[in-house]
Amino acid sequence: MEVTSASKQQMDYMTLLVTQLQNQNPLDPMDNQQMAAQLAQFSQLQLTEEMNDNIETMNSTMERMNTSFQGAMLMAEFDYAKSLLGKEVSFYSGYYDQMVGGKVEKVSVIGGRPMLEVHGQVTLADGTQSDELVFPVSLGEIAGIKEESQ
Repeated sequence: MEVTSASKQQMDYMTLLVTQLQNQNPLDPMDNQQMAAQLAQFSQLQLTEEMNDNIETMNSTMERMNTSFQGAMLMAEFDYAKSLLGKEVSFYSGYYDQMVGGKVEKVSVIGGRPMLEVHGQVTLADGTQSDELVFPVSLGEIAGIKEESQ
């Protein structure tokens, strides 16, 4: 079944109306109120169609803006991750159940998100420091950044 636009339906109706007016019985003319009501319905339908088109355009524009915004946010995350290279950061290690500090040595991309490779040590149960360990740390896990002394 083909969907017909309101303006096409209105044009078809106007053609039919003109034909009816030309061929009507002068002793039994058409009802003006009914004709006006039908024209008003077509006008309302046409306005509704235009409004739907405008809403579709707005939705499309918002989707493009959202995609652009997400891309800009992702680029900002990568720039921030790169700015942390060589800096000392702190984060919580659930495996060792303690805060850990270490130096950001590398930035990788995992699952489309930046992931920091942090080299640091933990305090072992006997109170000594571990050898240097490598921790994957997301940007959201960073608890602090050590300011460089000048």
